[in-house]
Amino acid sequence: MEERFLLKQVQPAAFKAMLALEEYLAATDISPLHMEMIRVRASQLNGCAYCLDKHSQDALTAGETAQRLYLLPVWKESPQFSEAERIILTMVEEITHISKAGLTDDTYAKALAQFGQETTAQLIMAVVTINAWNRIGISSRRIPGQHH
Repeated sequence: MEERFLLKQVQPAAFKAMLALEEYLAATDISPLHMEMIRVRASQLNGCAYCLDKHSQDALTAGETAQRLYLLPVWKESPQFSEAERIILTMVEEITHISKAGLTDDTYAKALAQFGQETTAQLIMAVVTINAWNRIGISSRRIPGQHH
């Protein structure tokens, strides 16, 4: 497998726009652990090896446990995840697989009750942003471990 291109070299304005989304996300109410959980789970679902590698390492650095990372693909069967995390993970799956049913009314209502409208909107933006990065990483064939 050979890397096709680096977005920051070929389309620096697009890369800058994506970084602006990251700056926005850094200022949200989403905890670093929940942010990395969103990024790891979406990257698993999308099959983006580069992002999965990067964000798994970032999650560990942020204090996530190896056990919870191992169990993330089977979170529904794992008691290690809180109710709030289950809502977030359901959002990740429904938004990432948008063509199935999208963000369902049930999940949206649970998110509003748990997080309120502002943070729910922030969580949606976090999922949208990592999905964009995943599509860039897969399309450009980013190679895991090469952080240039």
